[in-house]
Amino acid sequence: MSADRLFLLLGSLSGFTGVVLGAFAAHGLRGRLSDEMLNVFEVGVRYQIYHALALLMVALAFSRWPRGEFSVAGWFFVFGTVVFSGSLYILSLSGVRWLGAITPIGGLAFLLGWLSIAWGAWRG
Repeated sequence: MSADRLFLLLGSLSGFTGVVLGAFAAHGLRGRLSDEMLNVFEVGVRYQIYHALALLMVALAFSRWPRGEFSVAGWFFVFGTVVFSGSLYILSLSGVRWLGAITPIGGLAFLLGWLSIAWGAWRG
């Protein structure tokens, strides 16, 4: 599978999963989690949706300009979603506080993904 199709697939699945998890939070977790933990879960959903859209952008950019920087950006976004959003989901559902310590690693991956897109555009 080509990189552009792969990132289109991953972005679409991540967006789908983000909507499912957002609905789960709104309808299944409200009243079961504290307001603080519900907010933590919803931050994970929000960043997952943002970066699902970013993966779609990477797919489009890579299809037009097949540059390695765009592929690197896509993988940073995938990794960032798993680590950032995933750690927030598990933290909010389990209460295991040390997971908050790995969340910034996912945030750093998001930042590196955006910088990779910028670098690929700059090098054009």
